[in-house]
Amino acid sequence: MKYRIVIFLGLALLFFAFFLTACQRKNNVCPDIEKISQPKLELADLIASPPPDHHPDPVTVEIGRELQTVDILVDYPLCNDKWSGTVYVSCDVLVAQTELDNQDNPLFFKGCNLEIEPGTIVYVAAHNDAAYYKGCSCHTGEDPIP
Repeated sequence: MKYRIVIFLGLALLFFAFFLTACQRKNNVCPDIEKISQPKLELADLIASPPPDHHPDPVTVEIGRELQTVDILVDYPLCNDKWSGTVYVSCDVLVAQTELDNQDNPLFFKGCNLEIEPGTIVYVAAHNDAAYYKGCSCHTGEDPIP
């Protein structure tokens, strides 16, 4: 009888441990950037480039383990752009190598013309699919929008 209880408790503990690890979300949606060789983009080149042409149809992407429709999928070199609706900045986005501010935030949009319409929701894969509602001022060096 004791062995059955021990075996039952052991299996219950094993199941519980498996359940916890299976349901945990990864700390980061994107692979480790240090291990990926990305082209070095110069901010001056991106500032001089025209905004991209967006695909006219919405795109379905996985955000937080759910499929969601977004208006703009950002998987291109980013600097000058205009966003509205729902935007997903994927792991494939390319940004310039730039300076850091006094809080070690990279300023890879400094000097870019990135316009984000009011009411736009921006999901950022590199920030674990976090949703932002008030712009991207942390990477421009400007004060955040109140």
